[in-house]
Amino acid sequence: MEIILQTVLSFISIYLALLFIRVLLTWFPNVNWSSQPFAALSQVTDPYLNVFRSIIPPVSGMDFSPMLAFLVLSLLQRTLASAIGVF
Repeated sequence: MEIILQTVLSFISIYLALLFIRVLLTWFPNVNWSSQPFAALSQVTDPYLNVFRSIIPPVSGMDFSPMLAFLVLSLLQRTLASAIGVF
């Protein structure tokens, strides 16, 4: 069971890094999201972000949904880590 939780924790860490890169790249308006590797990054992260975009719509052009997405994943990561005694 511990190996499964370790694997899930690793996946969450990698996914948090991908989300962080995705959010940073949105600050650059000249990024072409239809070209690789940006299209792959978008395909991996957008379904998760869209869940939170439906909860928190953009306000004045600012998308605050990634903050909630990071919070939920971080809480899940901490909860799983405390279950196996990593942190």
